[in-house]
Amino acid sequence: MHCQSCVTKITAAIEELNAVESANVTLSPPKATVRLRDDIDDDRLKSAVEEAGDYHLKPASNEENATQATKAPGETATDESKESLYPLLLIVGFIAGVTILIAMRNQTYAVRPMMSHFMAGFFIVFGFFKLLDLPGFANMYGTYDLVAKVIPPWAWIYPFVEVALGALYLLAWMPMMTNIVTLVLMLIGAAGVATALMNKRRIRCACLGSVLNLPMTTVTLVEDLGMAAMAVAMLSLEVT
Repeated sequence: MHCQSCVTKITAAIEELNAVESANVTLSPPKATVRLRDDIDDDRLKSAVEEAGDYHLKPASNEENATQATKAPGETATDESKESLYPLLLIVGFIAGVTILIAMRNQTYAVRPMMSHFMAGFFIVFGFFKLLDLPGFANMYGTYDLVAKVIPPWAWIYPFVEVALGALYLLAWMPMMTNIVTLVLMLIGAAGVATALMNKRRIRCACLGSVLNLPMTTVTLVEDLGMAAMAVAMLSLEVT
């Protein structure tokens, strides 16, 4: 493995197997820790990894297993990031806080500009995190997004679309079109997330790219539907 994109591809390939409950793949050391719900043949795991690219899986040595066994409970390697929704909630909280500060500075608490500022911050910040590792994001996003599954290049384009939407919200330029595009994108995203959740797939959420290890949960679905609802609200304000 050479980069986080490799980690993402291998993780997705292993977690596609029905017998696998979850997989934690790390770059350094190059290791995969797999939690199973059913028995699976080693050759099937090896095949899944090899199908993901020019990768090969081999059992850990006795020395590596002994090192892992002697770790204190809860201790993990420094490069292994635990699944957590905290970064997502923290970032959304910061964006909401900045939105309120802008309203305080301008001495106006009108709903339309506050929602516009929040959505601008949301798209720009989330697009930024995706662009930190575009190949890694594209691989992760393509595992569950309905459009990216059919049109793979869409996963590479999507972060730029998010940043562009953020700029449009900041400039308040073509608000009707901006909100319609946002509504369509968020509903498609919600459909992909809902499908993954209904299939009980344990995968990483790509909403903040591959840099942070976010689990796919109902919070992700609420995030997409919440943005869709805000787009509908802003469209109704435009109409009235």
